[in-house]
Amino acid sequence: MSLLTLLPFIVLIGAMFLMTRSAKKKQQQAADMRNQMQPGSGIRTIGGMYATVKEVNEDTVLVDAGPGVDLLFAKNAIGAVLTDDEYNRIVHGIEHDLKSDADIVPDDASSLTETDASAADAPADDKAVDLGKKDAADEPAADEAAEAKTDAEPKKTDGDSEAK
Repeated sequence: MSLLTLLPFIVLIGAMFLMTRSAKKKQQQAADMRNQMQPGSGIRTIGGMYATVKEVNEDTVLVDAGPGVDLLFAKNAIGAVLTDDEYNRIVHGIEHDLKSDADIVPDDASSLTETDASAADAPADDKAVDLGKKDAADEPAADEAAEAKTDAEPKKTDGDSEAK
């Protein structure tokens, strides 16, 4: 056999080696992440549940999923160990802002142009908004316009046309 016929097999074996090597590397990283869990760490399970670690054993993890709810998971069921900031942001909705002394930017521009006193003194704008509805007084005029339009249009026939 020549080297040219063996080349595809060599390339295939090399690709398989690289794929298994990267998969083993990812598995090792996941195992290291699970081994670094400590009581008090926030975690996400592979099912998407967020909880706090209470106790770590050799193959299992006891987590606190809520007040009075303790669950026992296999270590392999832990999808991610979260940082404290990330866990608080997801579970409690608490944003950790490094620039806490900075001014807060409002969501709308109204607070930028008015002060609290001028907004309270401003008269309420209670005018009715025209949404395109016609009043009862406008309806007869619309009917007359529709009749005039139908008189101006040629009438349709049943297909019996003299011009062929």
